[in-house]
Amino acid sequence: MYFFLLILSLLDLGSISTTVPQSMANSLWDTKAISYSGCAAQVFHFIFLMSTEYSLLTVMAYDCHIAICRPLHYGTIMGSRACVRMAAAAWASGFLYAVLHTANTFSIPLCQGNTVDQFFCEIPQILKLSCSDSYLREVGLLVVSLCLFFGCFIFIVLSYVQIFTAVLRIPSEQGRHKAFSMCLPHLAVVSLFVSTVMFAYLKPPSLSSPALDLLVAVLYSVVPPAVNPLIYSMRNKELKDALKKLIQRVTVLMTDTQPSGRESPGDPQESSGDLQRQHVPGVGSEWSLTK
Repeated sequence: MYFFLLILSLLDLGSISTTVPQSMANSLWDTKAISYSGCAAQVFHFIFLMSTEYSLLTVMAYDCHIAICRPLHYGTIMGSRACVRMAAAAWASGFLYAVLHTANTFSIPLCQGNTVDQFFCEIPQILKLSCSDSYLREVGLLVVSLCLFFGCFIFIVLSYVQIFTAVLRIPSEQGRHKAFSMCLPHLAVVSLFVSTVMFAYLKPPSLSSPALDLLVAVLYSVVPPAVNPLIYSMRNKELKDALKKLIQRVTVLMTDTQPSGRESPGDPQESSGDLQRQHVPGVGSEWSLTK
């Protein structure tokens, strides 16, 4: 389990590093341009890391299933060699998947301009720039990807059905609590990953708008990798105690700073209407592909 958590943390770090630094650089330098090769590299790395992470989450579901349903055989089934092979298979499948998508996407001629209405190079936004029927190849590949996606999803669901069935059979409450504490963080990570991706790619076209597309892209590309370490860290009792103390201190501080009485109309207080919204350049703006 800890071997897979190490790989998961590396994948989360890599996926955030693929999109966020470029967007931050655009905000700092007030630029909207990205090279054609840079866009292709960003698409490849993003798909590679995200698909590898999903494959790894599927492997981790199998790991939880063996640990809870067949604990006496865990050392035999999930030995060091087996874990390395499963991790290598996840990396290899992600690499192959990324190569197919990137090569197919950037082999399509683009004649609808060079503006990508997103904060990073996203395949659906690139396909909108296509001017030929060759984009149907990528659509077909996306359909195959959805089949594989739902295949892994069904495997995870069936694994957790067996896990919960086995946990509910444990006679002691302490044993059930220990089993749930081991598998619930993984279930939370899978739920966050799957829900954001499904909403991003399966939402009705009628709901599509630039602002909503930007929000959805942030939800599935930035939020899961940023939240995953926190979810798994909640298993640490010391971190839980520290988080509770922090929340209590913030609550006490907010209570103490509240005014005891109403302010007079003549007091020079800054009203909320005086606050001005600031525009951050580069964030949520359009990108231009340059050869």
